[in-house]
Amino acid sequence: MASSRLIAKEAAEVYAGVLTDAALSSGGQEAVIKVRSQLDDVVGVMYVDMDLEAALSDSQLSPEQRRSLAQAVFAGCDPAFSEVLAFMAEHGDFSLLPRVKPAMDDAIEEKLNLVVADVTTAVPLDDHLRQVITNKVETDLGKNVVLNERVDKSILGGIILSVRGWRMDASMVSQLNYARGVLGETPDGGES
Repeated sequence: MASSRLIAKEAAEVYAGVLTDAALSSGGQEAVIKVRSQLDDVVGVMYVDMDLEAALSDSQLSPEQRRSLAQAVFAGCDPAFSEVLAFMAEHGDFSLLPRVKPAMDDAIEEKLNLVVADVTTAVPLDDHLRQVITNKVETDLGKNVVLNERVDKSILGGIILSVRGWRMDASMVSQLNYARGVLGETPDGGES
């Protein structure tokens, strides 16, 4: 008998496959990357705003009310993405969304022979640096890579690179926090 964890994993894989196929048919690889980015944003919001998941999973609301709520909340997203979110809310599966992202990464790799690398920098990448990062990740993984770029001025400088669950944080903020920790532990000249 299948465990609930296995059932949830399989459901997430189905949703990821539907999302990938819908985006691919509507706009090709670029649309797939856009939908994946929107998925990442929504999952990030779910971790910060527990009320969102609670409302879209609320058993006190009818399935139609949950669907309407999801359609209203995600109206600005890619139409295929917003439709899948509405379907998930309607069927009480919205809490599976964090599992859909890694499953979508698997689907992208399988269907497009492509790995998406999330890159966060304080300023936009120029073409040369974009190519250097892409080449390095492709060499390391032995796969075709597309960068999903984000600008976050709060990291001050440097880069944060995430690929398939692996994360490298070489941002100025993390370096400064590390230095603060080292100086705090030093018996002479550290913070008190």
